[in-house]
Amino acid sequence: MRTFFREEQGQRVPVRTWAEHLSVETEEQLLLLASQPYVVSFVAAMADAHVSSGIAVGSVFATRNTVVPGALGGDLGCGMSAVRVANDIPDRRTLERILADLTRAVPAGDAVHRGAAAVSLPDELAGASLSTNALEKTRHALGPKHLGTLGGGNHFLELDRDADGALHLLCHSGSRGLGAAICVHHTHESRGSRGSALLGLDVETEQGRAYLADHAWALAFARANREALTTRALSVLGEHMHVSPVALTDIHHNFVARERWLDELLYVHRKGAIAAAEGTLALVPGSMGTASYLVRGKGCADALGSCSHGAGRVMSRTEARAAVKPEALERAMRDVVYPEKHARALVTEAPAAYRDIRAVLDAQSALVTKVTRLTPVLVLKG
Repeated sequence: MRTFFREEQGQRVPVRTWAEHLSVETEEQLLLLASQPYVVSFVAAMADAHVSSGIAVGSVFATRNTVVPGALGGDLGCGMSAVRVANDIPDRRTLERILADLTRAVPAGDAVHRGAAAVSLPDELAGASLSTNALEKTRHALGPKHLGTLGGGNHFLELDRDADGALHLLCHSGSRGLGAAICVHHTHESRGSRGSALLGLDVETEQGRAYLADHAWALAFARANREALTTRALSVLGEHMHVSPVALTDIHHNFVARERWLDELLYVHRKGAIAAAEGTLALVPGSMGTASYLVRGKGCADALGSCSHGAGRVMSRTEARAAVKPEALERAMRDVVYPEKHARALVTEAPAAYRDIRAVLDAQSALVTKVTRLTPVLVLKG
């Protein structure tokens, strides 16, 4: 961990970072966050911290009575789940058939459920009140289309092997269009002078309470979405092999939670960071084609009990399109079954566009302990 404090640039609290390198733009975002009046004690920047819309991915901070909708972004509740599926790994030909069936069964990228394929929301999601009629209409319109869909970008379904040869199913997705609608509405509701991504809402006001309630609903939808995706994927796997699923973990990485730190109850905001309380199991994915790790948290107070949510980008998607050729991606993915016909589009998610996950985990050894290394054998990307 290193700390920087630049009072002459308006910084109110120090930034603690576990990243070995921060771009100038990322440091600027962290400095701006550390200058906000509501931040308590310090800002923590995870080992995968990098520049993003609003605030840097990998930002963790606490407040006493303020929630900051723009700091958490639109993909509220986005996260990872892991399920141990079987004791052995299918051969490559079977994996290719599984990928083809997954592609048909799971809407990915911009695809959603349409017409008769639309799904019903669970009663607890369909019946809960959202804060405005407009948001409830959005839920009615988008919920049945988006539940059980993967989305695009770095969202994925993946099959991985561990050192003993067991097969694991990983899922990375979130609240889809519903979380985005909630973010847009509540960011608009917040007011201030430092830019919309950093404007806060007092939790004692009607607007603040409304955001927390809608945020909780988005997290529940995101978890239900991962469950629906996992159920579809397990159904496909069951057509090709015997499965005995055992759920291991399901974690969010864009959320706010009420937690006790620094001898008081605080609202801990995690943007692209996961909770790593002492003894709890979590999942830190690598990039497409590289290993992911099950880890156990150490509850480090210096990081507000957090750790990185992944490897972290070193190239923007625009930079990756210019720098990574499809042929290079194909070489990097030679041991992994993936949608090869989409290689040109998938260069934005190539391993070269991300940090080395091993270095990221080494940098945060004070935050988590490695438990299980998971090596990909199949990847479905949005």
